[in-house]
Order: sequence, then C-alpha cells, then structure tokens
Amino acid sequence: MTTHEETSPQWKTTVIVSTSLKNHETNRILSTQLHRIRLSDAVEAGAFIFPLSGIAFLLVDPQDLPESFDESGLIERIKTFVEVHRNSFLLLCSPFNGKKELEILSVIQRRFFGSNLSILPVRNNAEIVKGMLTIAKATSKPHVDRIRDRMSLARAHVIESSPVWEMLRDIL
Repeated sequence: MTTHEETSPQWKTTVIVSTSLKNHETNRILSTQLHRIRLSDAVEAGAFIFPLSGIAFLLVDPQDLPESFDESGLIERIKTFVEVHRNSFLLLCSPFNGKKELEILSVIQRRFFGSNLSILPVRNNAEIVKGMLTIAKATSKPHVDRIRDRMSLARAHVIESSPVWEMLRDIL
C-alpha cells in the first residue's frame, strides 16, 4: 500500500541563494532534490529566498561570529533582513548546548520579539533544508490553497457534527 506522499509528484521550486553560500552543503542537498538554484550577489549574505512562497531565510552560525557578539553586526544584519523580507526566518545553526549559543538566541529573541522574524534553531545541513522546504511548500500558492480548502472542510465538518451546534439549532 502506498501513502499519499509516495504517489504524489515530488515538489520542486526555485531558490535564490546568496553567492556567499555557493559552496555550502545545503546547495548540494537542494540540487540533489532537483530544486532550481539561482545564485545572486544582490541578496543578503547567507540568504535563501523562495520567490513562489514569498519567504526568505537567513542562515547564521554562531561559531562564525566574533567572541564579542556586540561587535559582530549580526543584529543590524537581521534588522535589515527583516525590513526587506516581509516573511522572514532566521536559521540559527548550532547544537545549542553551549553558553554562547544560548546567549545569542536569547538576545535575538528579545530584540526581535513581536516582529515578523521567526527563529528556527537547526543542528545540521539536513535540518536546514528540511525546515526551509517544509515552510516553503506549506506557503507556496497551490499548496496553501489546498491547505485552506482542507481547513474549511474540517471546520464545516466540526460545525455539522458538533453536539453544541445541534443544541444551539434546537434552541433557535
């Protein structure tokens, strides 16, 4: 017996990738999965943009930052990224078991609380790709319409079969 995922065609999309990530392992993984990669100097260093989904990801590895976090310029980079991209995600790549990594996560969370930035902690390249593709697919046009339709059907079913709604119909 096959599942729905096995019978449906593999989802493919175009990804605009910062040239700073040209030799990054994530590009190889995305290419292997047959996604179209377009390198660009015009996007922020460390950025992945999914134009059909309208979302962007900024990859940050705390190990690449200088010892003094304040001097790294990371907050300004993130601020600019959030201003440019309406649906933005920060991919914070780290094992998250060190004091430095947790401090950086805490500072970023406090600074961007209430903004349109979502933080996605990831541990390795496979998690980076999986996280990006899951979010991009769920927000891409044909899939988001299908999800919206399913949610409407589920809502209608709940309303139709709810004992509370039956009781309210009887009262009115």
